[in-house]
Amino acid sequence: MKKFATILSIILSIGLLAGCGSNSSPASGTGAATEEIKALKIGATAGPYSDMVTKVIKPIMEKKGYTIEVVEFSDYVQPNNALSNGDIHANLFQHKIYMENFAKENGIQLSELIPVPTAPMGIYSNKYKNLDEIAAGSTVAVASDPTNLARTLGLLQDAGLITINDNVDPLRVSEKDIKDNPKQLVLQPLEAAQLPRAVDSVDLSLVPGNFALAAKMDLLDALLLENMPDDYRNRVVVNTADLDKLFAKDLKAAVESAEFEQIIDEQFKGFGKPQWMLKGK
Repeated sequence: MKKFATILSIILSIGLLAGCGSNSSPASGTGAATEEIKALKIGATAGPYSDMVTKVIKPIMEKKGYTIEVVEFSDYVQPNNALSNGDIHANLFQHKIYMENFAKENGIQLSELIPVPTAPMGIYSNKYKNLDEIAAGSTVAVASDPTNLARTLGLLQDAGLITINDNVDPLRVSEKDIKDNPKQLVLQPLEAAQLPRAVDSVDLSLVPGNFALAAKMDLLDALLLENMPDDYRNRVVVNTADLDKLFAKDLKAAVESAEFEQIIDEQFKGFGKPQWMLKGK
């Protein structure tokens, strides 16, 4: 009986120890799951938006105790793939229409944190000094991809040069969406990256802001700059699952800060500000 009691006591002790272990495990697991991320990787395409992360967002976030690594990309596909795969925590390079279409086509969940000041498309010319000089039959270089073409047609309409059909689909827009072209402008579609060079060979070239800056063009030299809808402004994007995490909230707050706007005004002249920055001004 004594031997049986000793064995029973050992079994009960092991059970109690196991119970204590199982009770403490979820607590430690929960702590690990809610641990704050302080080392962030933010992706951006090389050029003005990589500069914006490096010169503006990074120093503000570092004051909040974060370590920021800027990861540069040379195309518009890898930044979202890297974000979805968890290789980076956020990116800055795309507008809303591209983000939503990319997420749908690739079956991933992306969400914007906040739009940022964005280099607008402009009408550039080495032949004309103002819009009133533009002659009938002028050749106009435009982007061949549908999204940039939609912006191009909108800018030409704002300039009073054409009229486009209402409710244009920005993912399927074409020259057929032009309703009126009184000056009989001749559109010459080119890859967007070729548009800065085209200024020397055509009468007008409508150059997206990022390509203009990459070619060392001065945005303020444009005959007219785009009054860009917010859907076409670049934004800070994260995985949807990370929207409520502290680092995402701190990134949004960094962009909303007075320090962010001050540096934008000093170092990113000509960039169009999103509506949230213009409210109350």
